[in-house]
Amino acid sequence: MWQSSPPGSIYDYIRVASFSIGPDGLIEQWSRRAAGLFGMASDEVVGKDPVEAFMPAELRPDAHRRVAEILDGKEWTGVVPFRIPGENGVGGLAEIYVMPSETGAGERAALCIVVDVRALRRIETDLAASQAIFGQSPFGFVLFGTDFTVVRANKRFATVFGGEADDHRGRTVDDYLTRPEAERLSSTLKRVLETGDAVTDLQLVGTPPGSTGRRHWSMNLYRVHSGAGRPVGIAGLATDVTQRHIAAREAASARRNLALLNEASARIGNSLDLETTARELLDVAVPVFCDLASVDLYQGLLTGEEASPSSWGRHQESGTGSAELRRVAHASAVSDALPGAFSGVGGGAEAAGDTGPPALGSVHRYPFHSPCAVALRTGRVEDVPGDERGFVHSTLAVPMVAHDVVVGLVQFSRTKGSEPFGERDRALATELAARAAVCIDNARLYRREHERALILQRSLLPPGDPEAAGLDIACRYLPGNTATEVGGDWFDVIELPGHRTALVVGDVMGRGLRAAVAMGELRTAVRTLALLDLEPAEVLSALDEVARGLGTPGGGERSEGFGAGGGAQWPSRAAHKSREADLSEVYLATCVYAVYDPVTRRCTFANAGHLPPVVAEPGEPALLLDVPPGMPLGVGGEPFEEVEVELREGALLALYTDGLVESRDHPLDEGLDAFRHALAEPSQPLEDVCDHVLTTLDTRHGEDDIALLMARIQGLAPDAVGDWRLPRELRSVARARELARTQLISWGLDDLVDTTELLVSELVTNALRYGEGEIRLRLLRDRTLVCEVWDAGLVQPRRRRARDTDEGGRGLQLVGLLSAAWGSRRTPRGKTVWFELALPDGEPAPELSVDQLLSMY
Repeated sequence: MWQSSPPGSIYDYIRVASFSIGPDGLIEQWSRRAAGLFGMASDEVVGKDPVEAFMPAELRPDAHRRVAEILDGKEWTGVVPFRIPGENGVGGLAEIYVMPSETGAGERAALCIVVDVRALRRIETDLAASQAIFGQSPFGFVLFGTDFTVVRANKRFATVFGGEADDHRGRTVDDYLTRPEAERLSSTLKRVLETGDAVTDLQLVGTPPGSTGRRHWSMNLYRVHSGAGRPVGIAGLATDVTQRHIAAREAASARRNLALLNEASARIGNSLDLETTARELLDVAVPVFCDLASVDLYQGLLTGEEASPSSWGRHQESGTGSAELRRVAHASAVSDALPGAFSGVGGGAEAAGDTGPPALGSVHRYPFHSPCAVALRTGRVEDVPGDERGFVHSTLAVPMVAHDVVVGLVQFSRTKGSEPFGERDRALATELAARAAVCIDNARLYRREHERALILQRSLLPPGDPEAAGLDIACRYLPGNTATEVGGDWFDVIELPGHRTALVVGDVMGRGLRAAVAMGELRTAVRTLALLDLEPAEVLSALDEVARGLGTPGGGERSEGFGAGGGAQWPSRAAHKSREADLSEVYLATCVYAVYDPVTRRCTFANAGHLPPVVAEPGEPALLLDVPPGMPLGVGGEPFEEVEVELREGALLALYTDGLVESRDHPLDEGLDAFRHALAEPSQPLEDVCDHVLTTLDTRHGEDDIALLMARIQGLAPDAVGDWRLPRELRSVARARELARTQLISWGLDDLVDTTELLVSELVTNALRYGEGEIRLRLLRDRTLVCEVWDAGLVQPRRRRARDTDEGGRGLQLVGLLSAAWGSRRTPRGKTVWFELALPDGEPAPELSVDQLLSMY
């Protein structure tokens, strides 16, 4: 079969030409390639002597001799110089192969094959370079034919896949790679051959013969052409990138771990709740780090035991197993319905006889020699063996260590199909558990301090439901939740002489245990000042001095930071931010103090920077009382004003703190308006009114403490009050005894007549002897019997021990012995001396002992 040699064949590269010499020694035939090589057409050469045509003059004699030898039948090979056409007479060298021949007539002739020496040397150099690159390359080099079989492979390729380089001729990609990888490479080879587009960095994975490790290769493929541009195969250059792949995987793992730790820092510990912190840990770890996870905390930590944290795990020393733990959280990235999915995750826990993993919320122990118990005991990470029949094949038991104390255990598990945990994973698991442990320990410490502050705070509030004469009282106190610190809100109901009642609501600025302590100190001071029976403005003024003393380490006054010239101003924002540096700031407080008299139904208010009281009278909308707010306690420098308001029977009075009406979601004015509207039905039972207020208002409970004190006005009935004015004369003593006796008999208090007559006689006598002006006698019957004697004198009575020779001076001692309580207070026009007697309960009144009687003498 004839086949023409296409342009660009090997003959073109080596520039092969031919011509023939006849028996006469002249050129007989001249090929076209010879014309191209020598630059002379056939009509210029045929019939001429080749020596004369091509050879330089100095070489012609020897050349003629050589031609003669050739015509005599001798072969000859030599290098002959010649002129290169088109290159300005530059000469070239041609290798001439002369082979004797015969004509049809039997005459001697010659066939000459001419090769351009320069082109031949260039091809030899290229072949040598190609062979060096192909054979000495440190990379695997392989040439695929158009049928995708190996045409040639270098020594490096054979080193990887075994045998000698020639042994790989005729093999296919299926002989080197697994089926999926072979199919991927075959399709790539086909695409390169068809399109001519090179492919770079094709990633392949395989296992070389005699090796158990997987290797990674990066392969570059390109189509190879002949000189004529015809595709003759695909060349492939393969580089082993296993180490680079391992390094990249480790770098990606390190980046992933850093990102995971960064996410853990942002997401773990946002709550001060122990269980929530445990769930936050698992939310970070699953499914990014592991497939399954669980958290167990010591039961002693969760129950708030005051014992040392190191004692929580002490039960392990006995060899009976770990101390009790509670499973507080678990998470899974796989279907719980898979059989045995959680097999092995429990770490051998013993929970109520169940051999499976502990349920959420269950209390359990780990056997003494189990990996989990060892991890808890030693504080080191332990590997938990997986159950071959189960779904989990790799588990880490990681102790949660905070400040060198183990607080619990977290287990990270990976299921079959995931990579087992490595050393980097162990380090990451330890770091995750440690961060969560610190947050859990902080939450534990905060909860303990919060509970202590809450106990302190509640112990300082009025116990039970307060009672007062002429008032129906209901109160609510809602402390902040465990996510917020305890505040300094408080309220109090204080019984005053004359069946009067002091109502107090206050709020210490700041939060935490210090605020609760400051609240207790101020509340105690309020009760002490209230017992002195001072006017409301005087109580707040004295309380302001107390607060300023409490706020100064030395107990003295402080005036710096409140404006020039000592003028009272609100503290600056910078002062609020420096609470740690300025301990006095926590003692700034607001307070409203009200005194209610059930006889007159009048209430006197004084305010120290607090929110205004609210009054809702029957049939009328609720109103904010216009009580001058004054400055907060602890600021000093400004007097407090009083406002006296007469309240109607059945009116509702409400005192409260800002947590009820103010939040970050709405301004104070909106909260006050909502509060007023919530009191639209003041005639309902008072407890129902309190509940309605708390459920109606958007209190956002948890952001701040809420204190609400409500009182319904119920003045003393007119027939429960006896009020008389007596002239300043001796017969008023007898008149007072008679009035008291008559009033008590009308009230059915006959058992108190004798004692009351005696004590009234003593007080009226003292008013006549030491007082001034008109005398006023008042009897009040409510839960107790109160007797008051008024006069215009300013000298307060003082109880003293009479001498044996004194004929008087024992009256107040007698009052103190026979009454339940007694005392005196100043009034705008003098003073009032009073005593109180318990109402009879059917039992005979106890008689005074001899010692009590003798103590007066």
